[in-house]
Amino acid sequence: MRNPLRSLSVRMAVLAAVAVTVASGSIGLAIHQSTKSRQLYYGRVTARGDLAEVIGSDRTDQQVPASLVPPKLAAEALTTTSPVTFYDSSFSLQPVMWAAQYVDGKLVVAQYPMASEQRDLEALDRHTLYAAAGTVAVLVPLAAFGAEFAGRRLRRAARTAHRIAAGDLDARIGPRGRAGDEVHDISRAVDSMADALQRRLRAEQRFTADVAHELRTPLAGLVAATELLPDGEATELVRDRVRVLRSLTENLLEVSRLDAQVETADFVAVPLPEFVSETVAGIGFDVRLSVEGDPVVRTDPRRLDRILTNLLLNADKHGRAPIELGISGLTLTVRDHGPGFPPDILAEGPSRFRTGAPERGRGHGLGLTIALGQARVIGAGLEFGDAVDGGAIARVRLPPIPDSALDTDAAGHLTPLDT
Repeated sequence: MRNPLRSLSVRMAVLAAVAVTVASGSIGLAIHQSTKSRQLYYGRVTARGDLAEVIGSDRTDQQVPASLVPPKLAAEALTTTSPVTFYDSSFSLQPVMWAAQYVDGKLVVAQYPMASEQRDLEALDRHTLYAAAGTVAVLVPLAAFGAEFAGRRLRRAARTAHRIAAGDLDARIGPRGRAGDEVHDISRAVDSMADALQRRLRAEQRFTADVAHELRTPLAGLVAATELLPDGEATELVRDRVRVLRSLTENLLEVSRLDAQVETADFVAVPLPEFVSETVAGIGFDVRLSVEGDPVVRTDPRRLDRILTNLLLNADKHGRAPIELGISGLTLTVRDHGPGFPPDILAEGPSRFRTGAPERGRGHGLGLTIALGQARVIGAGLEFGDAVDGGAIARVRLPPIPDSALDTDAAGHLTPLDT
């Protein structure tokens, strides 16, 4: 499940908030420093003017008590004959700009209160903060909206790519959004990739179908010819290989029909335990059957039989006994006690002409492919996994049967209904 906190819109909103905060803070700090420097310059000029006025008016006797004069100001005035200034911010509510000069061995000082300038500077900082907060409040939603718009387009592209990966070769993103932006380029690239993949897969399907179809005629003649051979060990070997080749050809034809998605199911109501018992009886090797309940499913019996038969044959060929088939509700579970499915089948599903790990034996990889394709036709789910204590597990999950699809006769017995 996608974490909403890691979405593109949230990240863009956070990035916008951080960017606006840093920019506003930098600009506010620059304005603060510039304003304060201008205030201090004005305060120095005013304090020196007041000092000059005190000296010129001969009011040096009306001086601030020496105990109130900052020691740093007095010490600096001793080093020069020119007026010196000192900004005293010890009292933040009443900062003062001092000016001092020694006249006839006597320290003359003047004060310029800068409380109003301090209040102006604090007001400027507050207004800068309000402006920054307002900018964040406006830009963050806009950034989130813009990112969400792009995110929706990207999610649509991702969903389409997942549909293509799942086998929907007709899925396309389509020409949405402004041409020339990055999302549009990604959409065009995905659609182009899907077109190329569809052409290649359909060419492969046509080739497989054509090969299988062309093999049927000579195979029919070959089967008939083997029946005319005299009995013997060599003849039996030839007949066995011909049967394998005939089975492979029929499987290829079935795979090609499933790939072309031209197969349709004939649904009827089927009592599951009785149906599975008949399949197990005709399989030709021992299968442990366990049944829970007496479920009825609406499915295509021929295709369900094909699925179960292929799963059981795969378990017998590539696994080890005992082979188990369990019915629990609408779930059928086939299990062997062999080495289990290889990782690539568990991760990607079965694929034709791939049997997985060597320890699971040799084969053409068509049995599981056919089972998966037939499961899709009847609307069933087919899952592959490994048991904790060893062995491969295949689960067929059948869809529930709707009440309207069942009928009963006068005696109350179930009557299957064709669609």
